[in-house]
Amino acid sequence: MKKIRILLADDHSIVRSGLRSLFRTTHEFVVVGEASNGEDAVRLAIRHHPDIVIMDISMPKMSGIEATKLIKQRHPDIKVLILTIHDNQEYIYELIRAGANGYVLKDAEKQEIFTAVRTVTSSEPFFSPGVSKLIIENIAKNSDEQPHTAGSNLRLTKREAEVLRLVAQGLTSREIADKLCLSISTINTHRTNLMQKLDIHETAGLVRFAIQEGLAKAEV
Repeated sequence: MKKIRILLADDHSIVRSGLRSLFRTTHEFVVVGEASNGEDAVRLAIRHHPDIVIMDISMPKMSGIEATKLIKQRHPDIKVLILTIHDNQEYIYELIRAGANGYVLKDAEKQEIFTAVRTVTSSEPFFSPGVSKLIIENIAKNSDEQPHTAGSNLRLTKREAEVLRLVAQGLTSREIADKLCLSISTINTHRTNLMQKLDIHETAGLVRFAIQEGLAKAEV
């Protein structure tokens, strides 16, 4: 079984040590490098090309936001999972725009961190439940100030609209597949079609569009 290769980026050595010990409890993961600042995170990501970088936000020399942006610009296939104490809406949304694939708080349980790493490396976004709520609240608060996405008049199929609504509620493709009794590949195909049809290339954009079009509310 191929191990998930992880790069740790945090300026606190005790946090890196704790994470390193955590990932050693299973053969599923291997830590290939550690960075104590944003510049080293970018440098080591380029050198080691890990499957995923677990990134803090507040670091010396370069923030986790800038480091994420540079890593994703140079190697879009490298996943970035933010692990931080900050649950500030501005941080969350700025990191999504920078290309982060997931966002987990440092008080998360061991299994949530493992699930986040597995989910993100399989090309699915992962946000802690509380973070997902903040994302939707932030986008909803500002949606009236945002122009409608080009192509908002395009006709969506009933299934595409249903998938879009569930994406906007923070569900992963696996959760949507279970809810709709479909395969994950079918859900991913619908997500890809939505992004192409709406000319949107990130989950946050889909959420914003769904809110603007009144599709984000849960069905009664």
